Amino acid sequence: MSYLPTLAPLDIQAHLADQDNKSILRFITCGSVDDGKSTLIGRLLFDAKLVYEDQLANLGRVGAQRSANGDDIDLALLLDGLEAEREQGITIDVAYRYFSTSKRKFIVADTPGHEEYTRNMVTGASTAALAVLLIDSRQGVLSQTRRHSYIASLLGIRHVVLAVNKIDLVGYSQTVFEGIAEDYLHFARELGFQSIKPIPISARYGDNVIANSEKTPWYQGAALLEYLETIDFDRQEAQKPFRFPVQLVMRPDANFRGYAGQIASGKISVGDQVIVAKSGQRTSIRSIVTYDGEVEKAVEGEAVTLVLSDEVEVSRGNMLAAPGARPFVADQFQAHMIWFDPSPMIPGRSYILRTETDSVNATVTALKHQVNINSFVREAAKSLQMNEIGVCNISTQAPIVFDAYKDDRTTGNFIIVDRISNATVGAGMIDFPLRRADNVHWQATDVNKGARSAMKNQRPAVLWFTGLSGSGKSTIANALDKVLHARGKHTYLLDGDNVRHGLNRDLGFTDEDRVENIRRVAEVAKLMADAGLIVLVSFISPFRDERRMARELMEKGEFIEIFVDTPLEECARRDPKGLYEKALAGKITNFTGISSPYEAPENPELHLHTVGHEPISLALKIEEYLDQMTEEK
Repeated sequence: MSYLPTLAPLDIQAHLADQDNKSILRFITCGSVDDGKSTLIGRLLFDAKLVYEDQLANLGRVGAQRSANGDDIDLALLLDGLEAEREQGITIDVAYRYFSTSKRKFIVADTPGHEEYTRNMVTGASTAALAVLLIDSRQGVLSQTRRHSYIASLLGIRHVVLAVNKIDLVGYSQTVFEGIAEDYLHFARELGFQSIKPIPISARYGDNVIANSEKTPWYQGAALLEYLETIDFDRQEAQKPFRFPVQLVMRPDANFRGYAGQIASGKISVGDQVIVAKSGQRTSIRSIVTYDGEVEKAVEGEAVTLVLSDEVEVSRGNMLAAPGARPFVADQFQAHMIWFDPSPMIPGRSYILRTETDSVNATVTALKHQVNINSFVREAAKSLQMNEIGVCNISTQAPIVFDAYKDDRTTGNFIIVDRISNATVGAGMIDFPLRRADNVHWQATDVNKGARSAMKNQRPAVLWFTGLSGSGKSTIANALDKVLHARGKHTYLLDGDNVRHGLNRDLGFTDEDRVENIRRVAEVAKLMADAGLIVLVSFISPFRDERRMARELMEKGEFIEIFVDTPLEECARRDPKGLYEKALAGKITNFTGISSPYEAPENPELHLHTVGHEPISLALKIEEYLDQMTEEK
């Protein structure tokens, strides 16, 4: 069984022109573990005579070391490029392959099936128009099949090939094939796919991959490659409004200023009117510069430098757009989110949000619900665990430019980055801006922080005491409060226990509630500092992320982190409230230091060791630090 693409003419120019005129289909293979994704692509390339001789020779050498099929060539090795993949016989990273037939060009992404590598499947699906979803004939529709199907739908894929693989292992049974196809079609009817094409295949032996197999006479449809060559997938990009996220301001000399980037959608010509998204300023295109020189027009996907007719303010993270179809500019929006990280996504925690060219601090203000991938039921949740999908409200520190993901996949997506590790922990698809973003504005006031602090003759500050329960935070903060009050300073002490009697009485001690506890207190402390006060905040505040969030709310130099460092054994010995005894007996859950972690500060402004020191002496040490700050100012 073989397939030989029609050879192009020997005329190189004609060949290149012919290649340029072919449509490109980007597709992914996905599904559960060991469903045969890599083997299918390898078989497709092998039978289509698209594998070089040296690759085949290397396949024979490497495959002999691990093949379970005797003399069979392990075609999956064509895609499994990482050493760990070849050793374990699994796909970890996304493997991209380009190939061309006489009818169409293809870019295929082989994505991993293991649940822990869901992020890599998302990467491959983000630019695909079609998904080849493999199902093991012996297993049927599995949880990971459902997850990948839902993610594919969420990411805008509208066409699915349901490749029922390993049909040879069930005796080429028509009944098994039709049962699996019926189960999947019933499951996927709510996902919004425009087409679902079931095909029975054997990736190992090539049945129905390149040509129809004699072993499945009951299947009268097209083989996989024929279907991929002929499917009419949507190409609406040219009808979309112009979007140009600015990646770089080009300023090689005083006579040239251009804005470089890749056209995300639509088209542009010299003389066309455009608008700067964030400012609303209008201008027009004076010239379009490419690597090969100036051109009169450019379309989606092309990397160009645009020169504008007017001197307007445009920087990286902004966007040039069609005046008649402007993108959204907002600092609050709703989005679907896929969470990748082992540590859960917790509302109120601060992250970095990155779009095509912009990067801003962001917070998930609310997790509206989690989506059950098996039933599509919306379920209440306080956090998103690894590989879970939810709908969130997100607030950014500064407005960003975006479209709804359903309207533009390029300008409607974002990733979430952990502030400490810089790892990508989530990906999102924007649904719409929140109306509150347009309705709520800062109200300018005439009496500001400077005027209030000058009247009090002091410098506002937030003294953030952190440490284990029983470390002495409240005792030291109370002693300092008395010292400062005696000197005529205007202070206020926010204590963890006291605040939980009122403002935060609705919160418990889960990680999610602890994050919200600190977020509320930090906002209150910010308001008090704005009133010109010296605010003493005494909270365990066990997580670095939330302390960092509190620091970033304040002005530079205003936040003073004080680590009250007392060994756990000493805190348990003191046990002023009898909490450690109960926690160690299992009567209290989520207790910091016992059943819940405490992340000690790494670079606090003050590090106080309490063992062997009286609270008043430590309070005086803090007073001395404040005096030095005032003198330096």
